[in-house]
Amino acid sequence: MPDDDPIAKYGALFERDGARYVPTQLSRGPWSPRALHGGAPSALFASVCEQHDPGPAGFVARLTVELMRPVPLAPLVLRVRTIRPGRKVQWIEASLTDDDQEVARATVLRVHTDDVDTSGSVHPVAEPPPGPDAAPEHRFPFGEGAVGFWNVHDVRLVRGSWTDPGPGVAWFRMRCPVVAGEPISPIARVAAAADFGSGVSNPVRMTNAAAINPELTVHVHRHPAGAWVCLESGAWAQPHGVGMAETRLHDERGVIGRSVQTLLVEPAAQLPMRL
Repeated sequence: MPDDDPIAKYGALFERDGARYVPTQLSRGPWSPRALHGGAPSALFASVCEQHDPGPAGFVARLTVELMRPVPLAPLVLRVRTIRPGRKVQWIEASLTDDDQEVARATVLRVHTDDVDTSGSVHPVAEPPPGPDAAPEHRFPFGEGAVGFWNVHDVRLVRGSWTDPGPGVAWFRMRCPVVAGEPISPIARVAAAADFGSGVSNPVRMTNAAAINPELTVHVHRHPAGAWVCLESGAWAQPHGVGMAETRLHDERGVIGRSVQTLLVEPAAQLPMRL
C-alpha cells in the first residue's frame, strides 16, 4: 500500500483498549468530523455478537442496529449479553455507550445449523448482477482529501449513479479489519456494506434533500463466500419526510439475504456535509 493510504496509516476501524473500543479516522462518517458512519458500529456489533457466548446456535441470521444518537469518534464501551439462550435459537443484545450514554444498540438472532436435504426446494428467481470486474474501482462523490469510512472499501458501482437519484448496484470489498489484530468475519463484511444501501439507492437529489438512516436490519440465509458483497438497492422518499431503502444482498455465488433501512428525509440545508 502507498505510504499515504489511510488503511496503512490507521489499520482498522477500531482499536481495543480493555473494555473500550477506540474508533480510528476510518470509522468517520460524512455528516460530522466527530461522528461515525453507521457501517462502523454495525460491523463491530456483528463481530462481537457472533463471538459472544458460543454454542450450537452460532449462525448469525439477523442483525438489527439502532443508532440512538450520533455515535461519537471517541472511546466507546461495548456491553454484550445473551437475552435468550438456546441450542437452536439464541438472542444476543449489545450496546455502545459514551460516558454512560447509550449511543447505539443491536439485537442479533443466531440459529443452529445442520445438514438438511433441501433437494426440490424452490426460491425466488433473482437475476445475478454484473460482477465486480464489470466496473473499475470507484470513488465516492465526497471525502476527497479527508479520511473516513469511504476509504474502507474497494467499491465497484456497476449500475446507477452516486449523484443522480434512483436504484443502483454496487460491490463492496472491505480493505481493513473491524478490530485491529482480528480477522474480518463474513457477517461483519455484510454489516459494514449494508449500511450503504440508502446511498447506492439514494431516492433524492442531494442538492435539495438528504436521506439518512437511524437503523439497519439485515437478514441472511447464507454468509458470503469470498471478500465481495453486492448491494442491489432501491429506495423511496415521501414528501412527509419518511423513506425506506431495500437491498438485495449478493456474493459472487448468488443471493445471500436482504437488508432494509428506515430513512429520515430532510431538506439538504439541514444536513450539511462536514468532512
